[in-house]
Amino acid sequence: MDKIINSYRNEVIFLQKELVKRVALGPENGGQGEYEKANFLADYLKKLDLEPTFYNAPDNRVEIGFRPNLVVRYKGKKKTTLWIISHLDVVPEGDLALWKSDPYKLKVEDDLIYGRGVEDNQQAIVSSLLSLKALIDQKIVPDLSLGLIFVSDEETGSNYGLKFLVDNHSHLFAKDDLYLVPDHGSPQGVEIEISEKSMFWLKIEVLGKQCHASMPQLGINSLIAASEFIIELSNLGDIFNLKDTLFSPPVSTFNPTKKEANVENINTIPGRDVFYLDARVLPQYDLEDIFEHIKSIGLKIEKKYGVTIKYEVVMKEQAAPPTSEDSQIVTKLKNAIKVVLEKEAKVMGIGGGTVAAILRRKGYPTAVWSSLMGFAHQPNECSSINNTLNDAKVMFNLLFD
Repeated sequence: MDKIINSYRNEVIFLQKELVKRVALGPENGGQGEYEKANFLADYLKKLDLEPTFYNAPDNRVEIGFRPNLVVRYKGKKKTTLWIISHLDVVPEGDLALWKSDPYKLKVEDDLIYGRGVEDNQQAIVSSLLSLKALIDQKIVPDLSLGLIFVSDEETGSNYGLKFLVDNHSHLFAKDDLYLVPDHGSPQGVEIEISEKSMFWLKIEVLGKQCHASMPQLGINSLIAASEFIIELSNLGDIFNLKDTLFSPPVSTFNPTKKEANVENINTIPGRDVFYLDARVLPQYDLEDIFEHIKSIGLKIEKKYGVTIKYEVVMKEQAAPPTSEDSQIVTKLKNAIKVVLEKEAKVMGIGGGTVAAILRRKGYPTAVWSSLMGFAHQPNECSSINNTLNDAKVMFNLLFD
């Protein structure tokens, strides 16, 4: 089967070219969603004599009125299904000056292809399609059935994607099925993610009193208070200091990130400062305990400077239960990696979030794996054709007992 899948190099380029040019940005990022991309995939699957099904999540923010989720299933000898779940949406291209080519026009250089979305998450889309195509081209009936799910809205919360499917179409999912999310990995393809840290984004607004800089006694400088608060928050890792070597880094991280503008001119003392905190927290901690500690620090800042501090939770995800290293999906994945790539895989945790957490919360053991270069969300995002083909081989191998 290696020879058959290796012959699909031009198919990788064709699929990536068609996917890249169909810009799938959600409305939060100024786009019209994923329908054009999903419709292309539906047409592709129909040409393989399959009948994909749309599960559309209503969303009146886009012209078409919904966000598409596309599902297709190829029957094996058993009803038990290997579900491979990829996402359709991409992030914006960012600063075009940093790109060496048009982000929405595929560029091919030997083994590497460039364009927005080629790695995140189109490599997964393509490799899963190739594993399916290999079954059809060779008229093979695998031991397990193969299901592909292409979801919307992964980059901005999954409310119109996998969360919608799990909450409204639970008949798709069974406890005995196997679940693979190809949305994290190493270039060598040896990392299997089984756990994710808790996450939250916190908006913090510090309110003082604006005044002329020549008369500072008439105001309350919000920037000074916010600056001290930022320093204090940077030390949260010394308080919530557990370590877990499953993760890299093995600790919780608390990073002040975005800072909104305060005043436009230099000779005005600001009366309002807004900044944001990004936290990736080991699963052993309850996020509510951390919020309470942050607020206790804020109270001290309020008393010291006479400011008022407001908080807004922009995003909060308590860690889902981890997938067991002994689960069927992890065991089979390790074996497939050893057979196809001739390498020993290891389990790990990550600080980022994937849709695997949605399934894990529902009690479905889920593995996150693929062979990725690590250029997601960056300018000049790239993906390896060979890695895409090898991922397809591993996925194919998973279908057999």
